[in-house]
Amino acid sequence: MITKEKAFSALGKLQDPFLHKSLEETGGIIDVAIKDEKNHISVKIAIAKTNTPEQMQLQMKVVEVLKEAGANTVGIRFEELSTEVLESFRGTATESASQDLLSPLNTTRFISIASGKGGVGKSTVSVNLAVALARLGKKVALIDADIYGFSVPDMMGIQEMPVIKEDRIYPVERMGVKVISMGFFVENNAPIVWRGPMLGKVLDQFFRDVEWGELDYLLLDLPPGTGDVALDIHQMLPASKEIVVTTPHPTAAFVAARAGAMALQTDHELLGVIENMAWFESKTTGEREYVFGQGGGPKLAEELRTDLLGQIPLGQPDWSEEDFAPSVYAADHPTGKIYLDVAQKMIDKLQ
Repeated sequence: MITKEKAFSALGKLQDPFLHKSLEETGGIIDVAIKDEKNHISVKIAIAKTNTPEQMQLQMKVVEVLKEAGANTVGIRFEELSTEVLESFRGTATESASQDLLSPLNTTRFISIASGKGGVGKSTVSVNLAVALARLGKKVALIDADIYGFSVPDMMGIQEMPVIKEDRIYPVERMGVKVISMGFFVENNAPIVWRGPMLGKVLDQFFRDVEWGELDYLLLDLPPGTGDVALDIHQMLPASKEIVVTTPHPTAAFVAARAGAMALQTDHELLGVIENMAWFESKTTGEREYVFGQGGGPKLAEELRTDLLGQIPLGQPDWSEEDFAPSVYAADHPTGKIYLDVAQKMIDKLQ
């Protein structure tokens, strides 16, 4: 016959899979209720992060130890520990736990760059925001999570390859940004024809098996739209802020609203909207031509109830043969200054 005393004793020895502390130490045993006539026990347990493979493993251990303690049947509910409890364990967790990007103990800020459709310059925005944050003194990494349309290495002019040592991947660093992309692991620009589960494993590897070191911000260049890969990333991350990229055209803004809605549905907070290709400015006359119309960015920000972080004009960065990066604007370029302004706004909002 199971008793509450036996249940608390058995459960208290199990470990939180992220904090690596016993449930007794974390106060993770929230409630225990027993139906004597059926010898059924219901328990509520709090852990650092729910809806993970680690939770499933713990769930099996809970059932095992409670049945060994005398229960016939077991019901389990999980919830997440409060932010205050997690903070109290942040300094005492193992080094590997705090360095795991997907651990709730990791302090890295995730910023996802999304768009409703392709062709709006999402990757260009991702690259330049990452470089701008690095120019402002932040420790920055960029994951090219646009698995089917990877382009970040070419945009940044990266010639090196990641180094693999002892089953750990060391990212390439360029312009102060640590970069990982599917493009590093595909020969001769071959198309990706994998299905969702395989891609999910690759993305998980980018998070868990890359030696990122200490980071302030990790930017993710998401695939366009609201497909499986984007959804997998949203579900993997412990928390993420999201920026939605659109052009001024009303249809592009309409489609981009879906990406913003997806972020909200997966409990990720919108950081703001960036309107790319906002206008073309003539070098000879200085006049602005609104090639793709006007109003899409402000309207989208209003619809999503978030801020318009910036409007990026249509134009080409100045290329340098010595330091070739065809999509990166120099810090003193007018557009480069806009990206620095947007990056500072992001920092201010996140602080």
